[in-house]
Amino acid sequence: MQVTVSARHGHLDDDTQKDLRDKAEKLLHFFDRLTAIVVTVDLHPDRDHTVGVEILAHAEHKHEFVATDRAPDPGRAFGLAADRVKQQIKHYKEKLQDHRRDPSHNGGA
Repeated sequence: MQVTVSARHGHLDDDTQKDLRDKAEKLLHFFDRLTAIVVTVDLHPDRDHTVGVEILAHAEHKHEFVATDRAPDPGRAFGLAADRVKQQIKHYKEKLQDHRRDPSHNGGA
């Protein structure tokens, strides 16, 4: 799996990039079919002096999970966005399991 961490409107130090990369790799615990995760940190502060984080998680069969959030520091913004991605993954997995349990698909009534 490939994890990419990039920054817009500035530069992230190596420790922050490594921390975000390690946190992004933990998303594999929730869905092992992820093929790539792209984390983009927007360092351009808004009027509330917050930075934005966008997470794109690409999975097999062309599924994408996308979440963005803003917080005073990149680590907190990543945590909030990661929670949203986890929720999307959970919903997707429940949808897959419900589809497999649908009695109309097993050929008999």
